[in-house]
Amino acid sequence: MSTSLSTKLASAKTSLGKRDSKLSKTVGYYAGFVILGLVIASLGPTLLSLSEQTQSQISQISYLFTARSLGYMLGSVYSGRLYDRMAGHHVLVGMLIVIAVMVFLVPLIPLLWLLILVMLIMGGAEGGLDVGSNTLLIWIYRDKVGSYMNGLHFFFGVGAFVSPLIIAWAVLVSGDITIGYWILALLVLPVVVWLLRLESPEHPSEVEKNRAGKINYLLVLLVAAFLFLYVGAEASYGGWIYTFAIQQLNLSGLASAAYLTSAFWGALTLGRLLSIPIATRYRPRTILLVDLIGCLVSIAIILIWSQSILAIWISTLGLGLFMASIFPTTLSLAERRMMITGRVTGWFFVGVGAGAMTIPWMVGQLFEGVGPQVLLFVLALDLLLAFGLYIWLISISNRTAEIYTSSE
Repeated sequence: MSTSLSTKLASAKTSLGKRDSKLSKTVGYYAGFVILGLVIASLGPTLLSLSEQTQSQISQISYLFTARSLGYMLGSVYSGRLYDRMAGHHVLVGMLIVIAVMVFLVPLIPLLWLLILVMLIMGGAEGGLDVGSNTLLIWIYRDKVGSYMNGLHFFFGVGAFVSPLIIAWAVLVSGDITIGYWILALLVLPVVVWLLRLESPEHPSEVEKNRAGKINYLLVLLVAAFLFLYVGAEASYGGWIYTFAIQQLNLSGLASAAYLTSAFWGALTLGRLLSIPIATRYRPRTILLVDLIGCLVSIAIILIWSQSILAIWISTLGLGLFMASIFPTTLSLAERRMMITGRVTGWFFVGVGAGAMTIPWMVGQLFEGVGPQVLLFVLALDLLLAFGLYIWLISISNRTAEIYTSSE
């Protein structure tokens, strides 16, 4: 009797230990995504300052988006293979250290070409951090990852919301962006220490890898293309709304435009928090449909009343709320159709990097020649294409007969 009781207690202790281990790892990935949000959202509010720092025009400084996203895309591809072959936490920590060093250097560089190189390296590390956090979280929770995935991207929004506030505070206190960037770099260190304490998740078993070989590559391509359009829209609005607001409305206070940027990321954060319970009740395709319609309505409002600060605030909050759950919901939809390995996730994030590279760059090239409203026209076209691609994606997804297919 005592032996049986001891066995049960040992089993319960082991189960509790595994649960605590999962929780500790999840906290680490969430903290890493706070860092990712902080760093990615820092570029938009500092774009004009970096333009002055490097003595370059807006069309030239927009190449920072291109370099960063090219690095992100390359980092996504190659890091996916690393996570499949190495201890995941070692790779994550390496990415975080590279990000910290590059962020520290950004406000110190007076040459545009050198700053572009720094952004390229930083983008590669960001792509590796993004791929790794998503992949390792899926490896921990498998088919129960849905709400945890929404939580992961909620914490990206937390970082993205706080980042412009840190930059605005730094500008008010010191008159430039240097302190803001250095604070972001220092915030990386606690996350590095936390992850180094934890054992990496196990890789998928050989049986699961064999099953993953039966994925529908057309579906992978469509998911990557959809993420290309979504991330392009998110990065363009988050990166250019600061400059748009200043030039379109002739705002005299730079901090006011930074608060508008923060409002967009804040709405995105709130939307991702709300999407956690929503994801447990509604099918991914239903959530995506509502999100896309909401985004189109929001961009229509700002197109019609582009000179109204109230309309810009309403549209900014609307875009943030409706964009919030698109990314994690798309990944949840994909997880239901195929086994997610580091390599598969890497290809998804090629689409992410390409979208973040191409569309904000396009806005930057047209911004001075066409005017600030080019941001709205590009976003409207982007979202309409995303809506059409969504219909195609759902159609293909419904006809897919893969092993991992389940009801959405």
